Amino acid sequence: MEFANHMILLAAVLFLASILATVITPRLGVPLLLVFLIIGLLAGEDGPGNIHFSDYPLANLAGTAALAVILFDGGMRTRMEDFRVGLKPAISLASLGVLVTAAVVGAFAAWLLDLGWAEGLLIGAIVGSTDAAAVFSLLHNNAVHLNKRVTSVLEIESGSNDPMAILMTLVLIAYLQDPEAFGALDTLWMLVLQGGLGAAMGIGGGRLLVKAINRLELSDSLYPLLALFGGLLIFGFTAVLHGSGFLAVYLAGITMANRRLRAAASIRRFHDGIAWMAQIGMFVILGLLASPSKLWPVAGPALLIALVLILVARPLSVWLALLPFRFPAREQVFISWVGLRGSVPIVLATYPWLANLENAALFFNIAFFIVLVSLLIQGWTVAPAARLLGLQMPASSALVHRIEFDLPGQRGYEIVSYRIGHDSSLIGLRHKELPLQDVSRVIAISRAGRLQAYRDWGALRAGDYVSLVAAERDLPQLDEVFRSARRPAREAEQRYFGEFHLDPAAKMADIADAYGVPPPSGANDLDVRGVFAKYLPNAVVGDRLRLGDIDLVVRRMDRDQITDVGLRLPHE
Repeated sequence: MEFANHMILLAAVLFLASILATVITPRLGVPLLLVFLIIGLLAGEDGPGNIHFSDYPLANLAGTAALAVILFDGGMRTRMEDFRVGLKPAISLASLGVLVTAAVVGAFAAWLLDLGWAEGLLIGAIVGSTDAAAVFSLLHNNAVHLNKRVTSVLEIESGSNDPMAILMTLVLIAYLQDPEAFGALDTLWMLVLQGGLGAAMGIGGGRLLVKAINRLELSDSLYPLLALFGGLLIFGFTAVLHGSGFLAVYLAGITMANRRLRAAASIRRFHDGIAWMAQIGMFVILGLLASPSKLWPVAGPALLIALVLILVARPLSVWLALLPFRFPAREQVFISWVGLRGSVPIVLATYPWLANLENAALFFNIAFFIVLVSLLIQGWTVAPAARLLGLQMPASSALVHRIEFDLPGQRGYEIVSYRIGHDSSLIGLRHKELPLQDVSRVIAISRAGRLQAYRDWGALRAGDYVSLVAAERDLPQLDEVFRSARRPAREAEQRYFGEFHLDPAAKMADIADAYGVPPPSGANDLDVRGVFAKYLPNAVVGDRLRLGDIDLVVRRMDRDQITDVGLRLPHE
């Protein structure tokens, strides 16, 4: 009884410390996942907590379950429109990219540590994949605003490259256990089984789960639980059949996100909290598993391997994987830099322990040290790298708060709130004078900390909070109304998108003549939209073409069509 009380107290302290860290660390620019790891290290045997924890099977179980939850939640936040520009390059990164990364890192590790080629490749495979939890956390940070192509590629890659790294790790462990009994056909069969079964079970299981949620009459509080354990069922059943449970649960989440789903709002809110709990718990447990005293002896070689991974292997793999897709160079550099390693390598590094390999401790300590270096160097510099490469876009939303909810007979509506700034051009307008979509309705105005009665709304004032009911599909237009009303937002957009608007149907030759710049080769007879299609296929908002001293920048799109282009003049 006393042991149980102490464990509950300890778990509460560790989780509360991790949660409170989320308030402080964003202001300091520190990656949250690094903080969770450090909390685990401090609570471990070499820290003030002095907790002796070396249960690798339990850590593997906790890490695997947490990753399944995180990938399921990440899938449920991925929209199909992101796949238009992100799927093919992300799959290339998740397959060819992981292979190249593992090969380069493995060859260097084998030479540096005087290991056999298979053991070197095992280190490369363990650290070969980027981490979904780390990437999702950093890309959803308020300090980072990127175009849809870069964001979707990084998110899809991080959610889909785990199966390749896991497959390579399992293949190499099987080979090291019995080199004579494991051949190329076994590797090929495992690849087909993992990928094919994972994809089929994920898509099929996701559809069945959507049908179950929409048809079963349950208490409102049970739908999020049905979704969670349905996702874990898909993961477990696929893994038992020797498919990739990680790929299956990620695809199940994507399938659910892109279908009409009952109680979608409460499911997403619940899973957001569960995913945070999974991240905190996983990183703290993995931090407990490591010991600084054991990391220090391998710090030198591990640091060299980490630098080769960050500065050589990842850029080379990104360049080769994205070669067919004509990505701008600055986007390739940024994607190379955001190849963060996180919990996945540490979880994979527990596999050699479970297989009783000779150098299991070495593999684990090197993988853990590489993750620390990646989070310290890359995780701390994501926002500065985006600004340095000119990829940081103006904030795309002025939302202060949003709540999804289901109306009787209707789905896909939200209550959204905006704050009227002191420099807003909406000050002085009445709510009926706001340029809103027909289906958007102002339902409340809060002023000076008090909810105003309808008769007292009057004209909008600085500091007012305006709450509206709106369809989810109308949020971009609603954001435009409130964001563009503020002077800083207008100035930021003007700096990024340009001073003038161009009609995408305008002839390129006329624009070149008007501004005295050379037109792109072979583009005289094309309009602006055609030029973008020729030089930047699959364009997204924020894409730019340089014409002499001016830039043409995509301002807005409607699905695949460019609807507004900005013209950016030279700046001092």
